[in-house]
Amino acid sequence: MGKAVRLKAREACLADGSGHNLPKPFIEIVAKMRALLAFVAAIAVLCGVGPAAAQPVGQFPFALTREGQMLGAVEGEVASFKGLAYAAPPLGALRWQPPQPTTESSEMRTAYEYGAPCLQPALPAASEDCLTLNVFRPFGVDGPLPVMVFIHGGAFVTGTANDPLFVGAKLAQAGLIVVTVNYRLGALGWLSHPALSDAGSGNFGLMDQIAALHWVHDNIAAFGGDPDNVTLFGSDAGATSIALLMLSAQARNLFHKAILQSVPGRARLRSAEEAEAIGREFVAALSVNMDLRAVEPRRLLAAEKQLLETSPHSFAPMMDGRLATEDLAAGFAAGRQSRIPLIIGSNEDETGLENETAIKEELAPPGAGGGELRKLYPDLARPSDLAARIYTDKVFSEPVRLLARLHAASGAPTFRYRFAYVPEARRANPDVGHGRELQFIFGAEGVPGAGILSRRDREVAGRMRAYWINFARSGDPNGPDLHGPELPRWDAASGDRLLLITNDGIASGDDPIADRLDRLANEGRR
Repeated sequence: MGKAVRLKAREACLADGSGHNLPKPFIEIVAKMRALLAFVAAIAVLCGVGPAAAQPVGQFPFALTREGQMLGAVEGEVASFKGLAYAAPPLGALRWQPPQPTTESSEMRTAYEYGAPCLQPALPAASEDCLTLNVFRPFGVDGPLPVMVFIHGGAFVTGTANDPLFVGAKLAQAGLIVVTVNYRLGALGWLSHPALSDAGSGNFGLMDQIAALHWVHDNIAAFGGDPDNVTLFGSDAGATSIALLMLSAQARNLFHKAILQSVPGRARLRSAEEAEAIGREFVAALSVNMDLRAVEPRRLLAAEKQLLETSPHSFAPMMDGRLATEDLAAGFAAGRQSRIPLIIGSNEDETGLENETAIKEELAPPGAGGGELRKLYPDLARPSDLAARIYTDKVFSEPVRLLARLHAASGAPTFRYRFAYVPEARRANPDVGHGRELQFIFGAEGVPGAGILSRRDREVAGRMRAYWINFARSGDPNGPDLHGPELPRWDAASGDRLLLITNDGIASGDDPIADRLDRLANEGRR
């Protein structure tokens, strides 16, 4: 009998049907029994077996991390460990400080529930105590397995790794470890102010992400993961974060491949002076005369909301001279990014603009008249549709192509895509396409932000997920899909080559809007 089969049989002995709904007293008894296993694992560590050890036991998967013993839950073929702290709670004196190490414990901890989302106005359950991550892995499968770490988006002020859209079970079923990370948002993540100068930066959210990567490096072997095969992937603010980490010496060697989805590659980082000016506005809106680290969270949120209403991009990464020293395009042009395998792409439709002011701004950008721009989009009659497409191309399509070209020029494997597929049920009335491919990558259905997919939708989702999985394994998205046959060939990015995912099919080819992107790039340089 093979090792994996024996492990499955042993796991089945303690199954209770759901895998994680046993009464609490029984769980406590089981936890004490697991302590003996923890002791054995600790002896193995001391004897040089490794920094962490995994012991899947029964329907209670067990992992010994540097922080202590963790007991997860099982659903189907996937084990999950939720709400694992990768840094100390950033409360009180630790507010607006770099993330600090967690404390070790000899207690067995259950990891059945997500931790709180990071503080943000729209989520009542959010908290400052939020520096947690979630791990999904195939149950009863030997490692070391490739690791995928997801950084969520949300314009640096909203979002959470706990979103049902980002459950890593589908990816884990294919033999991967998936980690989703929470990091500080809004004012708590990106505030710069003289009163906080002891912390040395306003990029606390970026510091959190680096701390999470260190945690993965130190602990992922306990879950069957390979710390030397880590892929970062994320969309929007998550993609921007990953691109900044590719340029950061502090994150060097903590990950080995990257996937940038909808990254605004030409966006400017705020200067230190601009960030501090915003910080002064924020503190003025607080209207308090006390230590900023003692202000109640509700007052912080109220001041943040007030500032965001007039300046939506107030809180985001800044040039701090240490973690972030230059804009993405400048750093990639100079070849200072990690020269690792890269997938980079965007959606055909990244936004919908209905605000009159926003439409006028997009139709009459500096250096180009509205009439000239309309000639590039002869099929779009409505001003709002035209403005939305111009925004998509200026902020995403053309900058994504630029970063792909720059990265490929460094000699690193580079693969570009554009996702233009619309789920069959939405084609009569398509919604905004920003982040649309996330449902296809994670395979989520019937949760907020992700409707039910048709059979054809699931086929496309399976192929997209297979590209991501192949890339995480080897740095090349090509190979078999989840059901065995070869995927449509994805050519490496050279010139204007990319993978197009449309309602008609999936195929590599020359970018059909290359001339339009050339024109927009030239206008932007004037």
